[in-house]
Amino acid sequence: MTVSPVGREVARVDGRLKVTGAARYSGDYPATHLSYAHVVTSTVARGTIRSFDTAAALAAPGVLRVYVAGDGRLRLYPLAPEFSFFGENYLPLQDTTVHYYGQIIAVVVAESVEQARDAAALITVTYDARPPRSSLADGPREPSGPTSSGEPSSVTILAPGVESIDEALAASEVVVEADFEQPVQHHVAMEPHTVLAEWDGDRVTVHAGAQMPTPFTILLSQRLGVLPQQVRLIGRYVGGGFGSRVIVWSEAPVAAAAARELGRPVKLALTREQVFTLVGHRPHLTQTVRLGASRNGVLNAISHESVAEMPAAGGWNLIPGHSTSDTLYNTPNLRINPQRVILDMPSSWAMRAPNEAPGAFALETAMDELAVATGVDPVELRLRNYATVSPSTGEPWSSKHLDECYRDGARRFGWSARSATPRARVDGEWLFGTGMASAAYPATRQAASVRIRLLDDDTAVVSTGTSDLGTGGWTMVAVAGADALGLPLERVAPEIGDSALPPGAPAVGSGATHSTVPAVVAAARDTIDALKQLAVTRSGSPWHGANAEDLCYEQGRLHGNDRSMTFGELLRALGSRGVDATASEPEGNPPGYTCHTFGAHFCEVRVNRFTREIRVTRFTTVVDAGRTINARAARSQIVGGVIFGISGALLEDNPLEPDTGRLAASTLADYLVPVNADIPDIDVHLLDRPDPHLTGPLGEDGGEVGTRSLGARGLGEIGTVGSAAAVGNAVFNATGIRIRKLPITLDKLL
Repeated sequence: MTVSPVGREVARVDGRLKVTGAARYSGDYPATHLSYAHVVTSTVARGTIRSFDTAAALAAPGVLRVYVAGDGRLRLYPLAPEFSFFGENYLPLQDTTVHYYGQIIAVVVAESVEQARDAAALITVTYDARPPRSSLADGPREPSGPTSSGEPSSVTILAPGVESIDEALAASEVVVEADFEQPVQHHVAMEPHTVLAEWDGDRVTVHAGAQMPTPFTILLSQRLGVLPQQVRLIGRYVGGGFGSRVIVWSEAPVAAAAARELGRPVKLALTREQVFTLVGHRPHLTQTVRLGASRNGVLNAISHESVAEMPAAGGWNLIPGHSTSDTLYNTPNLRINPQRVILDMPSSWAMRAPNEAPGAFALETAMDELAVATGVDPVELRLRNYATVSPSTGEPWSSKHLDECYRDGARRFGWSARSATPRARVDGEWLFGTGMASAAYPATRQAASVRIRLLDDDTAVVSTGTSDLGTGGWTMVAVAGADALGLPLERVAPEIGDSALPPGAPAVGSGATHSTVPAVVAAARDTIDALKQLAVTRSGSPWHGANAEDLCYEQGRLHGNDRSMTFGELLRALGSRGVDATASEPEGNPPGYTCHTFGAHFCEVRVNRFTREIRVTRFTTVVDAGRTINARAARSQIVGGVIFGISGALLEDNPLEPDTGRLAASTLADYLVPVNADIPDIDVHLLDRPDPHLTGPLGEDGGEVGTRSLGARGLGEIGTVGSAAAVGNAVFNATGIRIRKLPITLDKLL
């Protein structure tokens, strides 16, 4: 009997290809008569270009073309209004306006990478520059736009008889108010953005990393002025994204337009420094959180205000109070008021847990301050304010076991041994402290289509146009297919990362798994129905003329009328190579429920008494993410998310030079991210409680194909939510010093 791989420790099916170098990333693909592009970026943040001097570049060895802003040779077009959210609001190289420091203003195409790079360095530019708007204090505040679901970003809920959130706070016995600031933060994916564009007549094939292959083709086609069916995106292996590969940035349309004009393939790889300015960042943000509570810590009011950077060139609408202050705690009075300031910065974009990670840092730090003010243990404080329904909608959760996360995490971590008194635990020159925080992240189903093909060698191919950014998408598709078909994992081949495949779920919002798995189950059902129809309608089949309803499929075999064959045996008997079917599942969550993944973090740090060096020594995270599909990959994703939080808490900062608009730490020598020595072993525990509603009704294991849901929810981003606050709360417990401006560097503790 075949044992389902769901929930087991499954090695990545693409692992061997990656570690042997056989997996092809965007920059690894060859092309006949290939040319190479290198972009030139602006050295002012605001103004216009007066002139270019390209003579030396044009005369350089191997140079084929030099395109400059405003020369009109690379024709690009605006996005349709309904897609304008997924792109910058200007067109690269179409005019001489400079919107930010590091914008593409020219591109050199040559016979080799080195020739293109060296020639690009020979171009000189003169500008009419203007002072950039570079500070959140520089411009007027305006209300933030709507949420991604179209809901108003500003929320006010007041108890009967309460006129305002200020009145609710004034009536509270204990009030905590704190201001927080978080700097620009960058995705820093392992693989720099690279594009290979190759035209065949009026059709272009683009090799690039994309988190949404099918939308990528739509967006790029609009930039190029062609139909979506004329664009094919191939990105089977992607070296990280974290949000930076959601939209189509400038490099893809520039490379494709250059390839079209030149009449030969063009490969364009951004340098690491260019990646820091050209593919988005988490916006600079300030927040004010006010909590009103009774003396025993029961919340009466939450006010969460924020002011975020919005680049003039377009960017992410940061609303940190959503899925944090409107989700985690029960309160009769709630006010969320996000605002933004237009700045001359490189375009921003979503970054892993885009609203939730910064929002949770502020809220969960404030909750720790409330615990100190009331003398209530931080875990107990959260249990006293546990939300049994959504505070903002009143709807029940599709599934929620956050209270179990608190209790399991506290037990695993040894929270009961903690002292609430700062600086109580000293070991030589080190101060030890512990802190904790909650985590929540929305679970939203996206539309997905899957094709399953059963082959005559008794294997199956599961195809869907989703992406794997290193998150385990290849293996997730294979595991879901093996479970749905009742086959051993080694007999299921996943096929993803290509817009020519059935449109897959976007690899965004921690939703790829719980959006894809129901479509896999439905495709398995339809493919098996097609197999049964083949068996009863084709001569040569032992079931020819029988009723399809009399046949039973089980673990790769058809049974009925005292006969049994594998699907491969049947296909070979009929001279057929295979049989397939495609199924689609719509977007949208079950009506009447609010769907989130939940978690709890527990952290221990040590802080040097003299140098104030901070070291994270222990970390425990317990997550309620529905049923676990692949235990090994799930833990890895949580670990990666926690590392994101530790990094943001202690290391990451890219200061902006206010006079020039230049992000001053845009290299990996200056922008610090953790190395192995910075990260302890991270204890991750998954509750593995299936969600009975998000992906349809649950069925018993072994139930009929197509009738059961695995009850999974996403978990790629939950580890990042709240983990920075857990670190900061532990630092306070160790030192008695509360740091509300990230990163928590040693100079702030001196």
